[in-house]
Amino acid sequence: MANVIFYEKPGCKNNTKQKALLQSAGHNLDARNLLTESWTPQKLRPFFGDLPVTDWFNSSAPRIKSGEVDPSQLNEETALNLMIADPLLIRRPLILVEEIYRVGFDPDVIESWIGLNSTTPISEDLETCPRSHAETPCKTATHST
Repeated sequence: MANVIFYEKPGCKNNTKQKALLQSAGHNLDARNLLTESWTPQKLRPFFGDLPVTDWFNSSAPRIKSGEVDPSQLNEETALNLMIADPLLIRRPLILVEEIYRVGFDPDVIESWIGLNSTTPISEDLETCPRSHAETPCKTATHST
């Protein structure tokens, strides 16, 4: 059992499923609102580890889907500043367990890291947003910096 700090977008269907998997595995969750957190580059950067900048971003974010933001054209500093200004751009969830930082929810990675205790393989995509943003786009939350 791990104590998990889980940064989510409240109301996100996939984050809800991810939290349920972690809780059913016996982990203690401290769910926090990723959109209203007071992010700084120093606080946000550790979650991304050695991943390329393109993997830091929520590919379902409206500004990415529209082409307004192209993660492949960004350096670390610009990427972090954009994500701090618009947290919908941040890939979810951000997970912190005992000073180990992770981004995203790959069930195999989570299983080998802290355990999911799942008896059946998880084949569902738990990262890509299932909503149609053309019909109901996400709203950017106002947050303090």
